[in-house]
Amino acid sequence: MAFMERSALTTDGKRVMSLEEFKRWLRCFDSNRDGRISHSELREAVRLSSGLFASWKSKSDIESSDANHNGFIDDCEFRNLAHFAEKYLHITITRF
Repeated sequence: MAFMERSALTTDGKRVMSLEEFKRWLRCFDSNRDGRISHSELREAVRLSSGLFASWKSKSDIESSDANHNGFIDDCEFRNLAHFAEKYLHITITRF
């Protein structure tokens, strides 16, 4: 979690990260090291970042980030998480 703490903050208190920084941070939750983030691994990231209620509430957003509905957030689907990150993880993903 220390990685997030070094990120810049916006005026509303959200962390600012590039997409690559966000990918690196999220991969810390890849418990089986398969290079993909499962729904349960993403829920764990939300739980640790925002609390249990946010994890439960975020279920549909997690599922909508998984564009091909295979149960994992693959490398090409990380961009789908930008809205999710702002809403549940209090992170702003910079787009460039």
